[in-house]
Amino acid sequence: MAEPMRDGVAARRERLMEGLRIYGGHYAELSRRFAAWLGLHATDATAVLAIAAAEERGTPLSPARLSERISLSTGATTALLNRLEAAGHITRSREHTDRRVVTLRSGPHIQERADEFFGPLAGRLDAAMSHYPPELLERFESFVTELNATMDAHLAEQGTGD
Repeated sequence: MAEPMRDGVAARRERLMEGLRIYGGHYAELSRRFAAWLGLHATDATAVLAIAAAEERGTPLSPARLSERISLSTGATTALLNRLEAAGHITRSREHTDRRVVTLRSGPHIQERADEFFGPLAGRLDAAMSHYPPELLERFESFVTELNATMDAHLAEQGTGD
């Protein structure tokens, strides 16, 4: 690759990564505020949101998948799930033909509380995105998917760091 082209790509990567870091910081702060609003520890709220989002996509999580998704040990995930279940925020069920497989579901009030909290932001994001043509947003979705796959592969190569 020609030097100017490589420098241009590197400069664009730096600008994009900085924008994504800022977005990530905003997302983390919003998650922290949601946790406080629910009266939960940040990790508990992150787990509740992950469970609700997976359920909404039609791919409910198992405890093992949740553990991977929120980077907790099996034991820490079990303790977290016990707290969330005792508070009525989630349920564990055995819906699979293999009765050993546990499925996590959000409690009945979680989706409405999440909608109440995140609804105003969703409206603002929809308004911001409405200025862009659908084709561009599709390309951006593809780009973000590729970035995430690249990060996942890199993290997998690096191992857990234990």
